[in-house]
Amino acid sequence: MGVYKAEYIWLDGTEPTALMRSKTKIIEQGKEPPIWGFDGSSTNQAPGDRSDCVLDPVFIIPDPIRGDDNVLVLCEVLMTDMTPHPTNTRALLRTAAEKYASYECLFGLEQEYTFMKQDGTPLGFPANGYPAPQGPYYCGVGGSQIYGRDVVEAHLEVCLEAGLGLSGINAEVMPGQWEFQVGPLGPLEVADHLILARWLLCRIAEDFECDATFDAKPAKGDWNGAGCHANFSTNEMRESYDACIAACEAIGNHYLEMVNNYGHGIQDRLTGAHETQKWDTFSYGVSDRGASIRIPWQVERDGKGYIEDRRPNANCDPYVVARMMVNAVCMDAEALKNA
Repeated sequence: MGVYKAEYIWLDGTEPTALMRSKTKIIEQGKEPPIWGFDGSSTNQAPGDRSDCVLDPVFIIPDPIRGDDNVLVLCEVLMTDMTPHPTNTRALLRTAAEKYASYECLFGLEQEYTFMKQDGTPLGFPANGYPAPQGPYYCGVGGSQIYGRDVVEAHLEVCLEAGLGLSGINAEVMPGQWEFQVGPLGPLEVADHLILARWLLCRIAEDFECDATFDAKPAKGDWNGAGCHANFSTNEMRESYDACIAACEAIGNHYLEMVNNYGHGIQDRLTGAHETQKWDTFSYGVSDRGASIRIPWQVERDGKGYIEDRRPNANCDPYVVARMMVNAVCMDAEALKNA
């Protein structure tokens, strides 16, 4: 009987931002990827004298890089007693998603990232100094505006081949900075797809001798940071503008707790400049990219739709962002119903 390769992928315990880890298991054809183990003392998830951690497969897709029957296996990390590891933020989101399943929450995540050269400078930046100021790079075209398109196109192709729910790509405001969008999908699905799309991006970048960073402020000074804007709706919001406003107000009731869990370096990015609100100030407004929450103009026009939380960093944990948004909006909606 033949074999296939399963690439097990998980989030580690590195602080302040978890890293993606992966390793390969050879499995007999016809058998599903089983629970597996790893050395948690090497991933900041266990002490050396109790180093074993468990990988529990939760989402399997075709491996578009190795092809054939090979697969990518996204895993939750468990303790050896099969309970969720303290770093397992997916398990916490699963609880929230199940609790508020009747709200039929949907997310669209806009993942910004920056290509870095091997000398540590962003792609498109000269070795010494800076490129021309921001302006022509966003959704631009041409060799003097666009850097890294070959990597971006290769990444898009493998994501679509693997069946991931990407809905678009575009060049961003800073040279060498790009974005892909995932969704609309449910809370667990959108985060799972985003993590695997991040992994594929970093893996594809290896072949082009560059790195993809999710750093929130990859270039200091008068340059845009990198975010992961979270578009969110419930079934009620998709039918009622009042529900969209209520969702903004609900998030406002929890805004500091949320922003403090939206990724490392958030104060460097949310300065009130470069299309951001200040990290310690909450606001929402129609078509306002300087607000914490943007209500798209067509939502106001149509009287229903969704909202965009512009605060999450590019390096955010999507399981944490989705859980906090679901809890904030649905918990407040429940309280109003029961009042």
